[in-house]
Amino acid sequence: MMNLNSVVVLIVSIMLSACNYSEKRVSSVWGKQGFNIPIVDLNQEKQMQVIVDKEAGQYLGHPTTVLLEDNKTILCVYPKGHGKGGIVYKKSSDGGLTWSDRLPTPESWATSKEVPTLYQTVDKDGISRLLLFSGSQDYVGGAIRMSVSEDQGESWSELASIGDYKGIVAMADCIPLRTAGHYLATFHIRGPENSMILYQVYSEDGGLNWGDPEEIYRSSIAHLCEGGLVYSPDSSEIAMLLRENAKNYNSQIMFSNDEGKSWSAPKPMPGSLCGDRHQAIYLPNGRLLVQFRDITPWNRPGNEHSPTEGDWVGWVGTWDDLKHGYEGQYRIRFKDNKKGGDAAYPAAELLPDGTLVCTAYGHWDKGEEPYILAFRFEIEALDRIKNNRE
Repeated sequence: MMNLNSVVVLIVSIMLSACNYSEKRVSSVWGKQGFNIPIVDLNQEKQMQVIVDKEAGQYLGHPTTVLLEDNKTILCVYPKGHGKGGIVYKKSSDGGLTWSDRLPTPESWATSKEVPTLYQTVDKDGISRLLLFSGSQDYVGGAIRMSVSEDQGESWSELASIGDYKGIVAMADCIPLRTAGHYLATFHIRGPENSMILYQVYSEDGGLNWGDPEEIYRSSIAHLCEGGLVYSPDSSEIAMLLRENAKNYNSQIMFSNDEGKSWSAPKPMPGSLCGDRHQAIYLPNGRLLVQFRDITPWNRPGNEHSPTEGDWVGWVGTWDDLKHGYEGQYRIRFKDNKKGGDAAYPAAELLPDGTLVCTAYGHWDKGEEPYILAFRFEIEALDRIKNNRE
């Protein structure tokens, strides 16, 4: 007689074989869970932590940051609410050591319906701009909107639609391409029949205008979304690290060697990279730091929960680790989240002196609403902690 786990595996396998994907299939049914690399726990390292914003009784979440051209000013935006709500705007003029009061914003920022995201772009003439995106989950009347700053964030235009399409966590990531002024960005929507559709869009003028969305992946079984983009060290290839929101599989990864014109079939990442909303940044010595919310796929047989489940975590490894599915060097727990998996959506900036400024939201105090917290550290300090504990 088959046990419950075997029955679940059989059912999912039948569903996969019956599914008529217009996109590439997931290359493996599950992906390996668990991990054997060390964890560097920063939860009690108070000297590294800076409160960006906290308000009694008010949910503050999902921050995005950008480091300005002076290499010391950091801008941060985040919503008053879970994934939606009026956008709050703050600035640090000293590399994240201290933060301003909340800054004035355009009236339309109060109408944000999704997680705001913030990017700096440069057009073909070398003109730098800041772009703030606000998506929409509305099935009728929703649209991705954008606000633009031409003066390094001192003033902003009102939010305005970029096209006749909506998007969730728009833009989940946005990176420059080889041609000056050309950019690639990603977002997703919920589609018919319990599907999730992953899209990309291009701009050829530094982000002022965006083309029609192009579908990358669609599935009712593997809900791939919130793609974090990172180049290979030689810039010849782009990796997209993906949340699997249905929690049937590990997080997934795809690769493109033609700037998104085509993508490899998604494949599961190791358990050490399993989670939501991956954001990657290169470290001074060429390694990668990938931050994310630590979540394991609870809808699969034999689920093996992470020891830092639901927390704000990071992963230190190399491009080769990503490419070949290796576990990496070590994990970081930045902060213990006190309420389920409602945390992280992290951002990271690297200062010229090697200081990292990593920012996220979470329920950092039991029984209180989430707030915005930043860590300031050098990766060598974490290397030493890891080495001293081995």
